[in-house]
Amino acid sequence: MTRLKPLTQWMLLGTVAIAAALLESCIDRDNTKTVFEIISVTSPAAPGSLSPHLAVTPSGTAVLSWLEPAGSDAHAVRYSLLQDNSWSAPQSVAEDQGWFVNWADFPSVVPLTAQQWVAHWLVKKPGGTYAYDIALANSADRGANWTRPLTPHTDNTPTEHGFVTLFPWSSGIGAVWLDGRNMVPDNGGKQPADNDKKYGGMTLRFAHFGYDGKILTEGEIDNLVCDCCQTDAAITASGPVVAYRDRTSAEIRDISVTRYVDNGWAKPVTISDDQWHIPGCPVNGPAIAADGQRVVVAWYGAPHRESRVKLAWSQDAGQTFSAPVIVAEAGVKGRVDVVLLSNDSALVSWMSKSDDGNGQVRMRQVTSDGQTGPIQLIAEGKYSRNSGFPQMVKAGDQLVFAWPEPGEPKQILTAFSYQ
Repeated sequence: MTRLKPLTQWMLLGTVAIAAALLESCIDRDNTKTVFEIISVTSPAAPGSLSPHLAVTPSGTAVLSWLEPAGSDAHAVRYSLLQDNSWSAPQSVAEDQGWFVNWADFPSVVPLTAQQWVAHWLVKKPGGTYAYDIALANSADRGANWTRPLTPHTDNTPTEHGFVTLFPWSSGIGAVWLDGRNMVPDNGGKQPADNDKKYGGMTLRFAHFGYDGKILTEGEIDNLVCDCCQTDAAITASGPVVAYRDRTSAEIRDISVTRYVDNGWAKPVTISDDQWHIPGCPVNGPAIAADGQRVVVAWYGAPHRESRVKLAWSQDAGQTFSAPVIVAEAGVKGRVDVVLLSNDSALVSWMSKSDDGNGQVRMRQVTSDGQTGPIQLIAEGKYSRNSGFPQMVKAGDQLVFAWPEPGEPKQILTAFSYQ
């Protein structure tokens, strides 16, 4: 482990806030004055790695997963645990050829209980570029052994199935994903067999599995959503809450949430006030975190070309939300993440682009009454559209960060900070 040392193309910046021009507000409340020391830690991911994902075990240990090249046209899903401030030796979940590998739609490894873990990745199917399925496997021994993969959807259409979020759900496995079964099939440029069929848009679907892999219940949550924005979920004292970028027939693409109550998903509620009209996918999903009845959602929007990162609070498990707080504006590109802290505040991270063209991973505290602390810089380096999505989790008394370094070869970098 090294402290505050430049890491190839990206540089970690600890105990330093961005210059005064970027400090949009600094308040007097002690719990948002914290300037976190960012401590670099050698990544377990090899050169060529991409698509980081962070999760946390029930005991508070951070789990990093990623994709790694494994020979000709092959990739592996690998994972590692942060123990005693260093990453454990990487382990593989699965390895094969013919996977769908994309900078925006990435796999995951998620601990559900002390023993039960679940993982997913994406597999191409015959058709065009965006014809692919979800592969899901689970482990009953903390990742030591994995089941044969199953597919949570059964439509068998050559369409997109991805942007998956996995979560613990009533002694089983919960999954939500974007599902293109109603869309025009991606047949590699060939005309659909049924030219007269009326096709629809991207949908949001869910499935609830037992640990034995059997589907307990499944179905549609929303029949029209943004085509390629990440989903997210959190577990409240009242059950799961899912956040996603919705879509109207008029091409308004704002953030909605839905709760699982009374054995069904409640009617989605749009929590953002952006009214962002955009006739294409911005590839920018929301992030959600929960603790008991407290829920916080962060997201990116750019209505009228005014880019902003926003956040909204709920104190009733996602039934109602506060008016949104503007977290950041200058140069923001989105790709947000959010964690809840113990001092009644949240920490939001996002990606920005500086005036000189560098990419920056930034973060900022926001209290439940909407006050904001100083903006801090986590890392800085080259920027490209396909540089991926930074990740952040709260693991015990640590904040853990992971982000993909652009360039050739790509590589995932990591760091942590004490709260």
